[in-house]
Amino acid sequence: MRRREVLLTAGAAALAACSPGKKAASTSGSASAAGLTPIRFATDWRAQAEHGGFYEALATGEYKKRGLDVTIVQGGPAVNVPQLLAAGAVEMGMGSNSFIVFNLAQEQAPVKAVAAFMQKDPQVLIAHPGQGVSTLADLKGRPILLSDAAVTTFWPWLKAKYGFTDAQVRKYTHNNATFLADPRAVQEGYLTSEPYTLQNEGHIKPTVLLLADAGYPGYAAMALATDALIAAKPQAVKAFVEASAAGWQTYLYGDAKPADALILKDNPDMSQDVLDQARARMREAGLIDGDQAKIDGIGAMNDMGWADAFSVAVEAGLYPKDMDYKRGYTLQFIGPAK
Repeated sequence: MRRREVLLTAGAAALAACSPGKKAASTSGSASAAGLTPIRFATDWRAQAEHGGFYEALATGEYKKRGLDVTIVQGGPAVNVPQLLAAGAVEMGMGSNSFIVFNLAQEQAPVKAVAAFMQKDPQVLIAHPGQGVSTLADLKGRPILLSDAAVTTFWPWLKAKYGFTDAQVRKYTHNNATFLADPRAVQEGYLTSEPYTLQNEGHIKPTVLLLADAGYPGYAAMALATDALIAAKPQAVKAFVEASAAGWQTYLYGDAKPADALILKDNPDMSQDVLDQARARMREAGLIDGDQAKIDGIGAMNDMGWADAFSVAVEAGLYPKDMDYKRGYTLQFIGPAK
């Protein structure tokens, strides 16, 4: 069960937890010697379907044929991807949600989002069936299990929109037991993961409420790159975006076996059934290829989308209205995959 990093100030432990030496998957060791540009790409959690397009691009040679020697550096619960990037420990990495990009802009960190491989945030709240819950508004007054990251990101939006109070917040420990023990409880999750595991573990069909369906804006699964890489090797960044887009297309609609094999190797706790259902959820919800991606291709993002997300964050009191949020992303690499 993954919880995405949000703050840049996670501390030095994050760097130790995910040093570039702990690489999860890479191309041939001789690739760099063959004239390819090496790129270490840090993911935001242990290998899973939500990283499938990147693993597919690696496994099928999409990166290599565009001149890149990509190493996937597997994330985990203590990993802070933006900090790894800012410290130069990796050249590129995943940004789980728009708040990460806004934090980068606020801190004036030398890192930018260069593509968004999920067009909407898959964040959900999950309730027990038969509890009279059909919309987010129905959660008022109920205990809600939230991680620390959730309390500083989408929770202020929920409070502002629905009148929720902090008295509802309960500590989410990444364990389903507390939720399953209390029929009134609500739990945070990801559309592609927790609903399925809860159904299997608790033998219930939970009520799943996607925040994006209620107007919660923001991209997810973004590719982040250092300003140094963007300035020195823009062609490599463009190649990474295009190769990843091709990888996602194949992972969703083609042969996903090459990526799944790497994912299962890197993360022994993962299972094929979880990968299969997550891929199906991503297709059904149009997370990867819906919305703006239908026009500009997989990986698309635009100024309007960022402006909408920032407006919500400002209304929730998370950032000053005059903050230069645009310094956290660039659109120069967006376009149809080649």
